[in-house]
Amino acid sequence: MGCSPETSLRPQARPRDFGARAGPRPDGLIEAARLGGRVSYAVVDVASGRVLESREGGLGQPPASVTKVITALYALDVLGPEHRFETRLLAAGPLRDGVIDGDLILAGGGDPSLDTDALAEMAARLKSAGVHEVRGAFRVWSGAQPYQRVIDPSQPAHVSYNPSISGLNLNYNRVHFEWKQAGTGYTVTMDARSARYRPEVRVARITVAPRDLPVYTYADRGDHDAWTVARGALGEGGSRWLPVRRPAAYTAEVFATFARTHGIELTPGPPLDQPPAGQVLVTWKSPTLSDILHGMLKYSNNLTAELVGMAATARRRGQPAPLAVSAREMSYWAQDRLRMPGARLVDHSGLGEASRLGAMGLARAMALTHSEGRLKPLLKDFPMRDGDGTPVPGHPVMVAAKTGTLYFVSSLAGYVSAPGSPELAFAIFAANSQLREGYDRTSGERPPGAYGWNQRAKELQQGLIERWARIYGS
Repeated sequence: MGCSPETSLRPQARPRDFGARAGPRPDGLIEAARLGGRVSYAVVDVASGRVLESREGGLGQPPASVTKVITALYALDVLGPEHRFETRLLAAGPLRDGVIDGDLILAGGGDPSLDTDALAEMAARLKSAGVHEVRGAFRVWSGAQPYQRVIDPSQPAHVSYNPSISGLNLNYNRVHFEWKQAGTGYTVTMDARSARYRPEVRVARITVAPRDLPVYTYADRGDHDAWTVARGALGEGGSRWLPVRRPAAYTAEVFATFARTHGIELTPGPPLDQPPAGQVLVTWKSPTLSDILHGMLKYSNNLTAELVGMAATARRRGQPAPLAVSAREMSYWAQDRLRMPGARLVDHSGLGEASRLGAMGLARAMALTHSEGRLKPLLKDFPMRDGDGTPVPGHPVMVAAKTGTLYFVSSLAGYVSAPGSPELAFAIFAANSQLREGYDRTSGERPPGAYGWNQRAKELQQGLIERWARIYGS
């Protein structure tokens, strides 16, 4: 039998200083930001799952790189935090007295972290295994993931954040271009640079052209990427990374260079269409998935996001799938597992502007998964700043979050805590589609007004976060 309360239950009165603690109202903050377009947000108590505040929380907005939050949760759920990618060297014929009587195969496993140093170590291990001669051809297999020439075809050709995707990738599928003035001309190099090595490559080549614009042009020459760069843009010297469109051939060329330093001469052969069979001589294992995702979220690397997302889809479906199919699979997973009915994603990185997420669904998903303890440690600290934009050391409001930025799109999602306050999950999306439609995406030039718009969006994000910390504090 229930007991009646001794006194009537009444809503708790707001403190007299509630208005001062709350600070500016959201509408005022949004109006002051002068972003135009649409601004949406939601904030959720992670302990109870209760929505504390929202504005157009169900509106589908382009999430930009905040998409990587979903990708991280997807990969962790499907692959597990201890998953490691493997790259292998196999002998397709018998190995006798250090001689492979058949082909040597470099087989990719879709590792997003494979770099030049790893290939150097693999070549050294091949030598340590006793191999000194390969009588067959040197072949590669990159079918662990379907090849895609670019992540997003609307991007400029020369941006390194939009490389090709393959089952065999190197240095995030970027090649290092360096130029130095020499008399009246320039010396140029293209190499697979690391902290320890600088192997030059021929699979990507560049020439200096006597012009001012465009700065770069690209052409597919069948066996190599052919770039030109405008002489008028070079100055005295410098360097930058360019995207690689032949990642498997790029990886093979660099490995063959290191093998040669150990006295193992390799004769290139055609790539394999089917998964290889043979004796495994060397296996290179990536860092754990948790470590890879930490780097992905810290540096917002697009290729890593695509590869870990596609690896999760391959595990779920039992076979690799193209990027667009994999993105749909992740969308279905988010709708089901994270209870995000409006999730519609076209990739795993957020580079494609056609993706849509709702602030309410994302904030609730981050609250739902908070108790698992997997995501928050991977997020980057988001510093609170003073009026001049300088980070404030020891600020009582602590934020771990993922940012997302396209021109005239700004997003932020994460967790906020402050002394005496419950931990909150939040998502903030701002996008001005009219301004986005008004510039040439292929030029690579930042459109007028984009920098100021982005700065005001960040100020709005901080203003909202500070408001929530004040209102929902003790």
